[in-house]
This record gives sequence, structure tokens and C-alpha cells, in this order.
Amino acid sequence: MASEKKVLGFEEVSQHNKTKDCWLIISGKVYDVTPFMDDHPGGDEVLLSSTGKDATNDFEDVGHSDTARDMMEKYYIGEIDSSTVPATRTYVAPVQPAYNQDKTPEFMIKILQFLVPILILGLALVVRQYTKKE
Repeated sequence: MASEKKVLGFEEVSQHNKTKDCWLIISGKVYDVTPFMDDHPGGDEVLLSSTGKDATNDFEDVGHSDTARDMMEKYYIGEIDSSTVPATRTYVAPVQPAYNQDKTPEFMIKILQFLVPILILGLALVVRQYTKKE
């Protein structure tokens, strides 16, 4: 761990609640787990759901191994100022963009949703016209 302890306020820590910028509070210590998001066995959603609050219970309930606890040292960035942590806090889900696996632009998807049915209908009418007996 760092030799000089940095004390961070709860509001500052709670602002780091995105996939590309994720900080957690565990046992009074603050960890920047951003580099670990892709490698976490439970997925990044698990880490994101623990932002903006004291994640100690979430961490302890899972029963992490000694190896996982040892890994935490490299993500340590400071201590939390306990006077700034609210007694109870309602969960506010982090804002995430809509899931788009293939990264296709949104407008292309909307255009295709409109054009594909029209093309299928047109094809059906053409096939009907050519197969129709007179």
C-alpha cells in the first residue's frame, strides 16, 4: 500500500461510478478497480453495482479468496473520510449506455428495422406476381 495515506471524501469517491472510472469503498479504504473491470470473475456489473456506497458487505458476502484480498493492494488509492459517509444511502444505478454488442450505430439499426420488413414484403409481392397463373 502507499506509504502516504490520502483521505478522500464520500462525494468524490461516489462520482467514480462508470466502467471506465470505478472506485469502491471496502473496509474504510478506497480502491480504483478500473483496470480490473474486464478481469473480474463476476463481471463489471457486480463492481458497478457496489459504487456510490460502502461496498464492504457486498465484498464480504461473496467470500473472496486470500489471493483476491492480496490483489486489492495494487488498487488501493486512499482512505475514506468516515464523517462524509452517509448513514443510509439509497441506491442510484450508474448511468450506462444501452448495450450494443456489435457497436452498430443506432441510426443504422433504426433504418434496418424499417427497411427489412419493406424489402420482405416487396419480395413476397414480386414472387406472387411471377408465380401467379393467368
